[in-house]
Amino acid sequence: MTNLVLLFVCLGLGLLLQRSKVFPISTPEVLNNFVIYISLPALALIYIPAIKPEENLLFPIFTPYIIIVTAILVIPLLGKYYNWSRETIGCLILTAGLGNTSFVGFPVIEALYGPEALKIALLVDQPGSFVALSTFGIAVASIYSAGKTRKRDITMRILMFPPFITFTIAVIMNLSEVQFEGIALGVLERLGATLTPLALISVGMQLKFNVMTENIKPMLAGLSFKLLLAPFIVFALFIWGFGASGTVIKVTIMEAAMGPMITGSILAITYNLNPRLASMMVGIGIPVSFLTLAFWYFVLESIA
Repeated sequence: MTNLVLLFVCLGLGLLLQRSKVFPISTPEVLNNFVIYISLPALALIYIPAIKPEENLLFPIFTPYIIIVTAILVIPLLGKYYNWSRETIGCLILTAGLGNTSFVGFPVIEALYGPEALKIALLVDQPGSFVALSTFGIAVASIYSAGKTRKRDITMRILMFPPFITFTIAVIMNLSEVQFEGIALGVLERLGATLTPLALISVGMQLKFNVMTENIKPMLAGLSFKLLLAPFIVFALFIWGFGASGTVIKVTIMEAAMGPMITGSILAITYNLNPRLASMMVGIGIPVSFLTLAFWYFVLESIA
């Protein structure tokens, strides 16, 4: 209960700080970087080495790819039917196809299922959402951008990204059956504990609620896909299709139901893919996602 209260308190503090303008406008970027470069790697080094290899851990890893590939297939069809621009289609693929599995996902998962569930959430986020953003996301942004397609060395970007490096180290530690202990573990735990408050305050400081009439229909379609259809597909595939169950599956489906990824919206804005729609998807999608997350949580608990 404490974690759930902390979640809403930090979001509220972020909104207040956004309005008060006490902190510099670049504060969310600074907080995001701290979470990405310090908090996330610390959690990866704590939890991933402790994970016992199990077949059902493939479910959280593959979930983000199932969602982004489905978005790539479904959203262009909607765009063709409704005659949306390429920029709008590209924006929706990036914002509806990628979930907020870390900044919002980790605090929510910790609040609902406890700190131990973070190791499952990390698998959804690190080898899942992060790599999907760095590969599929950049490819989509380049293809749907109005400008010339820019070639990027995607492989090097992934390999040289600090969170990915620490993820690789953590996997090697897991395979070697090595874990941090004593003072080192204590330091990592303190650093990892900064993720929830900093991530949620950052999200609160970035939420915008400006609504543009021409973007309402694409936004509703995108949010319906991200908050309802995507988790339903994962639910149906894993629970009805594979007959899977347990905490791993619950956390995986809850992560699939998270609101649009902030980084995905930033990528859309950077490539000029309907920036206003990208802001609306995050600004409206994240608050609405708390309602749909409650729905999915009760659905999953009812079948436990």
